[in-house]
Amino acid sequence: MDNPLSGAGKRDHAVTVRRILKVNHAGEFGAIRIYGAQIWMARRLFPEIVPALRDMRDDEIEHCRLFRDAMPSGNAKPCRVMAFWSLGGYLLGFLTALDGRNVVWICTEAVESTVHRHLEDQLAFLKNRDPQLHGLIAAIQEEELAHLREAERNQTKRGIGHALLLPVVVALTDLMIWLSTWGDSSWMRAEMARTRRA
Repeated sequence: MDNPLSGAGKRDHAVTVRRILKVNHAGEFGAIRIYGAQIWMARRLFPEIVPALRDMRDDEIEHCRLFRDAMPSGNAKPCRVMAFWSLGGYLLGFLTALDGRNVVWICTEAVESTVHRHLEDQLAFLKNRDPQLHGLIAAIQEEELAHLREAERNQTKRGIGHALLLPVVVALTDLMIWLSTWGDSSWMRAEMARTRRA
């Protein structure tokens, strides 16, 4: 296996770091849009959950800023499909809030569980390669897990709606991650899986 700090290993490492920064920045932007739409609807339909949604959106705004600030050192730029994240996030937030507070929490569970899975892959890849980015992602992951636990705790029922909606939102989130790197996330996942086995 190539030394990750020399030759091809160093080149692959740099490419993967760029992809990680790009997709994480886009994902946080999409989450801001989801929460923004849900807050807009919740103010009118179930205002009691607005403070929790605002707190989570504030976390996502800070995460988005942190990844944006890390981009220059990783030679990364925002992804080319940010408009899809913006529109897709807003529509997902609006439609789930329209269906009720329980569906809002199902949406949050689905998105945050997908994010957690991707962050776990990234942390495994970065552990011995980029301590600074590893530390940033690990800190952010803690807050994303808190969002996931909040969503699970606030669900009043886990019936057919949960069983049907959860995999759909997970699939949509995975699709957006794939699109934001023009399919490179498939390569990135395979690269990170090889790292875990090494």
